[in-house]
This record gives sequence, C-alpha cells and structure tokens, in this order.
Amino acid sequence: MFDREYDVIVVGAGHAGSEAAASAANLGASTLLITMNLQNIAQMSCNPAMGGIAKGQIVREIDALGGYSGIVTDKTAIQFKMLNKSKGPAMWSPRAQSDRMRFAEEWRMMLEQTPNLDFYQEMVSGLIIDNGEIKGVKTSLGVSVYAKSVVLTNGTFLNGLIHIGEKQFGGGRAGERAATGITEDLVNIGFESGRMKTGTPPRVDGRSLDYSKMLVQPGDKNPEKFSYSNSTKPLAHQRDCHMAYTSELVHDLLRTGFDRSPMFNGSIKSVGPRYCPSIEDKINRFADKDRHQLFVEPEGWNTVEVYVNGFSTSLPEDVQFKALRSVEGFEKVKFFRPGYAIEYDYFPPTQLKHTLETKLVDGLYFAGQINGTTGYEEAASQGLMAGINAALKVQGKGDLVLKRNEAYIGVLIDDLITKGTEEPYRMFTSRAEYRTLLRQDNADLRLTPKGYKIGLAKEERLKRMEEKQQKANAFIHFFKETSVKPEDANPVLETLASAPMKQSDKMYKVFSRPRITMDHMKQFPEVTEYINEHNLDTEVLEQTEIEIKYSGYIAKEKNNADKLNRLEDIRIPDSFNYDKLTSVSFEAREKLKKIKPATLSQASRISGVSPSDISIMLVYMGR
Repeated sequence: MFDREYDVIVVGAGHAGSEAAASAANLGASTLLITMNLQNIAQMSCNPAMGGIAKGQIVREIDALGGYSGIVTDKTAIQFKMLNKSKGPAMWSPRAQSDRMRFAEEWRMMLEQTPNLDFYQEMVSGLIIDNGEIKGVKTSLGVSVYAKSVVLTNGTFLNGLIHIGEKQFGGGRAGERAATGITEDLVNIGFESGRMKTGTPPRVDGRSLDYSKMLVQPGDKNPEKFSYSNSTKPLAHQRDCHMAYTSELVHDLLRTGFDRSPMFNGSIKSVGPRYCPSIEDKINRFADKDRHQLFVEPEGWNTVEVYVNGFSTSLPEDVQFKALRSVEGFEKVKFFRPGYAIEYDYFPPTQLKHTLETKLVDGLYFAGQINGTTGYEEAASQGLMAGINAALKVQGKGDLVLKRNEAYIGVLIDDLITKGTEEPYRMFTSRAEYRTLLRQDNADLRLTPKGYKIGLAKEERLKRMEEKQQKANAFIHFFKETSVKPEDANPVLETLASAPMKQSDKMYKVFSRPRITMDHMKQFPEVTEYINEHNLDTEVLEQTEIEIKYSGYIAKEKNNADKLNRLEDIRIPDSFNYDKLTSVSFEAREKLKKIKPATLSQASRISGVSPSDISIMLVYMGR
C-alpha cells in the first residue's frame, strides 16, 4: 500500500501536527501526515482565537521561522487586538479572533499545496521500534508504514475520556473517538505516562442572545496582523465580540450540580489548567467574588454559533443550561452543544531532549499536548520545532535549538524538558527572564535569519527583515545626530508637563524622556520629512521608538543573557557520572541523572540543583 519509506511521519493533524508536517516537508523531507479524520485538520477544538498574552509572541516567532500559523490566522481573522498596549512593549501581545471553519480550511489548503507532503486517514495504533530506534507506525487496519523519524502530536486523543456530569464516554473531542494503542506501546518500552484534564464551554446560538444587555468589545481601530509576510493584509473590517457577567444567582444554580460534578465527586482524578479554570472551579475557589466575566465570541463571519469564553464546565447539561439562562442577555439562549471536560494521556516532557526527540527512542519526537502543554500556540511551536529537527536529523544536518534569550519557544521547550510539568503548561510573559528582548515586534529580527539558514524562511522574508532593521537603525542614528532647539521643543514638552529645555540638545535625548512618543516627535518638521522621504512604515516606527525608549533595559538584559550563555556553552558529556558527585545532595543527583541536562546552564535551572552544585560540577569537569 505504501511503496516507500518516508523521512518523517507526523501522527495527528492538530496545530502541532500541521506545523510539524509543513516544516518537515518544506525542508525537503518526504513527509506523511496521518490523522483520524482529514476533515478536521487544524481544528480549533476550544476557543476560536490565536494569540494573547505571550501566546501572540509565539505566533510571531513561528511566522518568523517560516511556519504557517501567522499567515493562516491573518487570512481567517475576524477581529484583531493588541493586548496590554497600556504597558511596556515587552508586554504587548497580539490576539486575533478567527473564523473557525475558514481557519481549518485555509490550513488544509496550504498543506495540500506543500510539496513533499502526503496524507492518510486512519488511526495509528502502535509504533514500530527496533533496538531503540523508530522504524515506523502501525494503523488500526494493520497497515505498517515505515519512516526514518516519527513525530507524535496526539493532542487529547490518547485514551481520551469525555465527562459531562455523571456521564462518561471515550473520545478525543466531541463527536470523535479516542486513539488507543500508542500509550501502551510506549509504556511497555519504559516511558512514563500520566493523565491531564482540560475542558471547553457550551457553544450557543447567537440568534438567541440579547446583545443590547452586554458590553461591546470591538477590535483595534487600526488593526495590525501576525505575519511578516507580504501575502497577508490587516483587516479592513471586523466583527465585535461582547462581554457579559455571571451573578450570585448563576453561581447558586451552578452549585446545585456540584454533587454531580466529575470535578468534585472523584470521577476526574487528573489536574486541569490552573490559568483557565472551569466555571465551577472559579466559583468554588473564589467564593468571595459575586460575578465573573464571560466573553461572548462569534465563531466566524457568517455562522450564528457563539463561543462562551469563561464558562468552561463539565457540570450536567441541565445545570449548565439553567445557569447560563440566568446570565443577562442569555435569558432565551439555545445550546448548540454543552460544555465538557476531557482527560487524556500525556508523557512527562523531562523524557525529551531540547530537539523534542525522546531520550529513549532514537528518531521519535513528541510535540503538543502529549508533552503536557495547553493552547494552540504552545502546540504549534513545538510541532514546528519537532518537524524541523526530525527533517534535519534525517538529512544529517545539525539541530535547531532556540535559547531562552532567543525566543519564547526556547523558554517553553527548556521549561518543559528541564522542569517538567504536572499540570497543563501555559506560556506567560513572566516565564521569560529576557522578555524585553523577546518582544512581539522583533520576532523577525531574532528568528528569520535562523529560519533562512536552515531553508525554511524564504529569501524574500530575509530581505524584508534586513530592510526593516537597516531603516530602524538609520532612523535611530538620525535622532542621535539631529539637534533640536529649546524654542521648538518646549511647546511639545509643556503639553506633557516635562521639564523645559534650556539649550539645544539631540533629539534622541528628548525622545528618551518619559511620556514622549513617536506621535510627539512627528510634530518636529525634520522628523516628518525624514519619515516621508524614507517611506517608513508602522513596523519601522514602532521598532525605532522601542529601541530608543527602552535602550537601557535592552542593553542590561543582553548583558545578563551573555553572562548566562557562557554556562550554555559548557556541554556536559553524555557519559558524565553523577554518582561521583558525593558533595551534591541526593535529590540533586537523582534529578540530574533523570533529566541528563545537555549543558551546565540547563543543569542550573533544574529544581533542587543549587549554585554550589554547579560549582562542584565545574570542578569535576576540569573547569
């Protein structure tokens, strides 16, 4: 049936699998994408949106490297917002509301147009492993497909179990069966597995809602976009979202179902996402709050289906319905489907290398929720990196590993394999110690050269990035070299209650003052003339402003990163014997043996390993 051995097989076609298949194929590897249902490629299983706090930075990074998520999001968005705009630029995070059906369709169209990529619809029920090396996969129909590497991106499907009240049934997603066999194969050869839980809210009929009782949540007046590619454009028009609130009555009605809730009656034993709790968990944990926000999000341009963000639940469907009907604006609500919780298998990610290849089986890679993460963006970024590294390994080329000071993707993967996770891992800006360096506006400057070097980002991308960098640098130089007189600057400074100038000074110093923005600097004719003469776009203006306003913070973080990267360059031999570190605590030795850090820097981030332990290791390594 399959008359060839593939370079890469990707199992699962969610966000991780789609990016993995696209990246491997675009790097020239013969790739097969196997999924249980080809109609559900890149399905948005939960909320119809991409991006958000730190997640938006990840989408920009995927795009900068040459992945597809940013392009697909731009082409199918119905609303765009830059979150945290009132804070510093390290916190700015793009988010787009998507048309769910068009998102999946666009992903499939892009994958079908990707050379070197084949498709097959079937359930993978086992792995072909020989002498510690992956050789291929087995399907439920008994078909064996051989490959040099395999990327597992199974999402919530591995032995998935759906909960609605007292009801339980196997499934990987509403209306779809669970996947069986893979967990058992992996456990049999020595992998450690666990269970996690996530949930989703009811979907309702927008025609049954009274939006006049809700707060309108419009998109940005001047929306941006995710992708650095010229193939997409910002939205010309947008759809509004809305906000509603729960109440004490709603909470009381929800509490009537607590004795039937799988969360409270012991049916669900696994841990759910801390930062995206169910509505019953919220009213139980935050009993002092008399209301919670609900974001009412349309599922697309034309559909009437609506996603009730903030009302994730696994309570019995009758309790869900009564409680939601007591929310203002939802008095006549009609359900498309109730919310539910789902439990699924995952594999603690400390069993992986930085490339996302497993330590136990050569050529086998894990990406997405199988590693204990939650979120489309976290999954997509892992899929991209696993697909890249699987292809590079087959081709005999070096790995691509991103450091913590290079990308949020680097922070995510390093956190997973160094610290592990016992609850669904979600990315936040606070997880990155170098977030002033890892901004959403400079993802292309950080990563496009890396994407181009391995052959994933196209030359057109690189040239556009280089032009942006050159223009921003030249504009910064202009501000450093151009002087402004007090009589010209003081009228602008007075409007901001900024101390007046007593003598001429460089524009750079004026721009560096608090509250002075690019819009204020445009009031000087020389600046406006320069912008028009050099045809500077919004990206260049934003880049210039951030580099000038935050130059001190950026320089400090670069210096800190350089210091830590010295430890990153000290590799620990694979054969290093941790048992000889008798001065190191038993706990630290056990964790070092289990995780087998690649560098001293990674070893220093393992929980329980102290700075003195690192000093002892340096001595034993002859440093």
